[in-house]
Amino acid sequence: MELPPLSLYVHLPWCVRKCPYCDFNSHEAGEILPGDEYVLALLKDLEQELPLVWGRPVHSIFFGGGTPSLFTAGQIETLLTGFRSLLPVSPEAEVTLEANPGTIEHDSFAAYHEAGINRVSLGVQSFDDERLQDIGRIHGTTEIQNAVASIQRTGIVNFNIDLMYALPGQSCEGALADVAAAISCEPAHISHYQLTIEPNTLFHARPPVLPDEETAWEMQQECGDAMAQAGFEQYEISAWARPGMQCLHNMNYWRYGDFIGIGAGAHGKISMPSEHTARRRIRHRHPRAWMQKVWEGESIAEDRQLEPADRVFEFFLNQLRLRDGVDKSHFHARTGVAWSEVGEPVQIAIQNGLLKDENGRLAPTDLGWRFSNELQALFLP
Repeated sequence: MELPPLSLYVHLPWCVRKCPYCDFNSHEAGEILPGDEYVLALLKDLEQELPLVWGRPVHSIFFGGGTPSLFTAGQIETLLTGFRSLLPVSPEAEVTLEANPGTIEHDSFAAYHEAGINRVSLGVQSFDDERLQDIGRIHGTTEIQNAVASIQRTGIVNFNIDLMYALPGQSCEGALADVAAAISCEPAHISHYQLTIEPNTLFHARPPVLPDEETAWEMQQECGDAMAQAGFEQYEISAWARPGMQCLHNMNYWRYGDFIGIGAGAHGKISMPSEHTARRRIRHRHPRAWMQKVWEGESIAEDRQLEPADRVFEFFLNQLRLRDGVDKSHFHARTGVAWSEVGEPVQIAIQNGLLKDENGRLAPTDLGWRFSNELQALFLP
C-alpha cells in the first residue's frame, strides 16, 4: 500500500429546519447555536487525530452539514487558521463551504471568501417554488437568485449548484427547466441527483408520490443531454463540471484517497501502509455528546481496521462512480490487494456488459452506470 492524497472533512451539523428527505446527521439549531464552543471542540478533535497523519499535506477542506453557513465567517476563519497551525495545508487547497440560499445565513459570501473559502456549494435543489415547498425547503427562487448574485460579486468562480430531480409532482419538462435555470447561473459545477426515500426520514414515514422509474430515467437522460450541450462534462454519476472544474475533494473520496473527518458523526479513512491496512474512524453522532467526548479524549465511537475484502469493496464502490473508472495500476497501491484477487468479478462485469477494459482502465459502460448498484454488488465481500 502507498499513502494516497489526504483531505479534511469538517461536519457542522445544524440546520434551521431538517428537510423531510434528509438522512444526514443534522439537527435543528434552535434559538442558540453553540458555534464558538463547537469550533473549539473541532480544533481539539483534529489535534487528537494528528498522530495518524503526521507531516501529511492536506489538499482539500470541505465544510459540510447540516448548513455550515449558519456559522459566521469569523468562526470559519478561526477554524482555517487553526487547521493550518496543526497541519501542512497546501496553499492551493480547495476549501469548500456548503450553503443554503436565503436570508438566514450570518454573513455575506464576500466575508466567507475573505475568511478563506474559495469554493461554494449552493443547496438549490429546484428553481420551482412549488417543488421546493413539496420537499420542505425554506427558500424560494428569489433567495436563490440573490445568493447566486452574492457569490458572483465576490469573484468566486468555482461554485456548485445542487439540483434534485424526480421530485413530488415533477414532470420531465420541470426537471429540464431546473437544469436550464441552473446553467443560466453560470456555475462551474452542477450536482444532479435523484430524490430517493431513505429510512429514518419523514418521507419514509409519510412517502410522497414520486415519478415512476421510467420517468426518472428519462429525466436523468434528458437533463444530462442538456448539461452536455451547455459544455458540462459528466465525470461522476451525479456530478457535472466545466472542463478542469471537478470537485477535488469529492474526487479524492471517489479515487479512494484518505480523509480525516472531524465533528459530530464525521467519518474518516486513514491508510496505514506499515500495517498493510486502513482504519475507518467514526465520531459520536450527537453534537452535545460529541463535544463532551472530545474533551474527554473519546470522540471516536468506532475505530476499526478494514479487512482486505472491505478495502476491495470500498475501492470499487467509489471508483466505479467515475466516468473514467479504475486505473488498474492504482488498485494495489490503494488497497494492498493483488489485482488477481478481483479477476472473477471483473470478468463477470465485462461479460454482462457492465464494464469495459480499455488501455489499462476499467470503466462502467452506459449499462453499468444505469445499473450501478448491481455492478458494485459484484465486489461485495
